[in-house]
Amino acid sequence: MQRRQFLSLALLANAGCRRVGLQPALARGVDYLWSSQAADGGWHSRTYGLLRSGQALTPFVLNALLRTEPRPQAKVAQAIQFIRANTRADGAVGMSDPGIPDFPNYATALSISALCRAKQDGWQKQVEPMVGYLRRQQFTLQNGWTQSDPAYGAWGMGGEVRTPPNTGHVDLSMTRHVLEALRAAGVGVDDPAIQAARVFVPRCQNLDGGFFFSTTEPDTNKAGEAAGKYRSYGTTCADGILALRATGHAAEHPRLVAAKKWLDANHRGMAVPGFVGEAYDRWPRGLAFYYAAAASAAGVGAMKDELERTQREDGSWSNPENLVKEDDPLIATPFAVHALSTLAKMAQA
Repeated sequence: MQRRQFLSLALLANAGCRRVGLQPALARGVDYLWSSQAADGGWHSRTYGLLRSGQALTPFVLNALLRTEPRPQAKVAQAIQFIRANTRADGAVGMSDPGIPDFPNYATALSISALCRAKQDGWQKQVEPMVGYLRRQQFTLQNGWTQSDPAYGAWGMGGEVRTPPNTGHVDLSMTRHVLEALRAAGVGVDDPAIQAARVFVPRCQNLDGGFFFSTTEPDTNKAGEAAGKYRSYGTTCADGILALRATGHAAEHPRLVAAKKWLDANHRGMAVPGFVGEAYDRWPRGLAFYYAAAASAAGVGAMKDELERTQREDGSWSNPENLVKEDDPLIATPFAVHALSTLAKMAQA
């Protein structure tokens, strides 16, 4: 390690120790992420080429960091400027290179959420075209989709607008993040986009209360099938709870009650529940950090000790399993920071 880099990390570590109210593991994770910010204000994967542009990765990391205080405002401003520089005129983020889309619906949704959290000058004007872009991406009548279509009300990966019968990739996780972004931007539950999503989200819920991933692509339902039905599993159940909340379902609504009951009954730390059989042995650990972030946001705890135990010396986290890119510390660490910050707030409530 070069001397300048070592001194930078040391200064950040000392600053982390002074962070008011942050637990040591969380402070070290936050410091690792800020120290990984590039000179252009973005975060760029050194592990995966697709994420090297930083278009999706930057708002993802920034969202996790904005859950903590204090915030280094100059660094926040740099990150927001990076997002602005990578936003097309139509509001899309993740399409700077149209030939290699960087998860544009996900990147745009996370950018909205980050801008709404940061609330720096001009943020309302900046999110307006982004909200418009996401509205145009929804599988609704505007693009030829009817309520009888399994994708109706959902969002896919983004980019070229999809019309029947070509859905492309459609899933509950993408839809949940878009819904949360729209709500953060002030879109109300009576809005047509939210009402259409109220058709899709329940379609992903099983009779046991849990959720599966996609109504259109069987192979992406990672826990497989049983008795002709897609199995419920932990990450999708957490996403389902968050999507139900974002579409205006009250805590006492039977769907939310059933989903929370499934998650509470099956939760076992960071090992994602719902996977049965040898063919699925890697998935409970492969999704561990996504699950930690989503499940804690859904109101499930008991992960703090494991997160602290698996933290690396430099303050980062990395998953030995690479099924969903969590072996990249710039993927695993924001999830861990998100989870720890949420768990800390739960403990204080």
